[in-house]
Amino acid sequence: MAAPAAPKPVERVGAGWLRRDAERISGSLPPLLAEAERLAASVAAGVHGRKRAGPGEAFWQFREALPGDPHQSVDWRRSARSDHMFVREMEWEAAQTVSIWRDDALSMDFRSEGAVRTKAERAALLSLALGVLLIRGGERVSLLGTDAARPASGESQLIRMGAILTETRASRPDFGAPPRADFARGGQAVFLSDFMGARDEIFPALIHAAAAGVSGAYVQVVDRAEETFPFDGRLIFESLGRSVKFETDRARGLQQAYRDRLAERRADLERLARRCGWRVLVHRTDESPRKALLWLYALLAGGRR
Repeated sequence: MAAPAAPKPVERVGAGWLRRDAERISGSLPPLLAEAERLAASVAAGVHGRKRAGPGEAFWQFREALPGDPHQSVDWRRSARSDHMFVREMEWEAAQTVSIWRDDALSMDFRSEGAVRTKAERAALLSLALGVLLIRGGERVSLLGTDAARPASGESQLIRMGAILTETRASRPDFGAPPRADFARGGQAVFLSDFMGARDEIFPALIHAAAAGVSGAYVQVVDRAEETFPFDGRLIFESLGRSVKFETDRARGLQQAYRDRLAERRADLERLARRCGWRVLVHRTDESPRKALLWLYALLAGGRR
């Protein structure tokens, strides 16, 4: 499925806007999560929201004692204020690994008339904003297919990610597919792409990640024009890498067939996600990035849409 011909190439403006916007939208998330039990407090404190009972030094919560709880775990001061016995639970401390893949193929450079940013720029913004939240919560993050593919935490990893996400490779394919990486078993992953490339290239790579014991989400980033197909008359549709070209005198007559193909690809993604225990989000570049980031954050933290 080839993306319609794009207008003039979008001028890159360096890493400043990306890092600034990523900081801004990630910094505004805690108020949006205030209704989630304990999650808002963990976000405000810079924690990713994966709290659970286990070995650690930080206090998490009190809970009522159950048969079999060791006598030394009872908090006698808290129990004295109630008719029940309470156990003091500590927070389990173990950094998790989240792998992020941002498709930087040429198809992601598409931007229709009136769109503020390309698909590639929106995917880069979401990738870095998610990295900010995860790394500041103590998690390890990797950017697959790049020099930052080794899972790491800390400010230096964010700087590496920011630099990579704003650079343009000298050679890029028309359409991208996730790399067959060595995932950390039990980790999570987020793939951001338009997923419009060849099925036999994309889907085996998605299955590889699930077979490695990784769960996560596919985020299909699209331009609104790629869904509505607002084209009419005589047009030449050409992929940004010029490997696909199609000329028609009746562009409007192709609208339904195009929409059917797009719906078919999304249905395939949904079916694969259900088989693999993943989730799918369709994000349009004219929508707020906060909405997608909140969805991803809640998903990775174990929440629900």
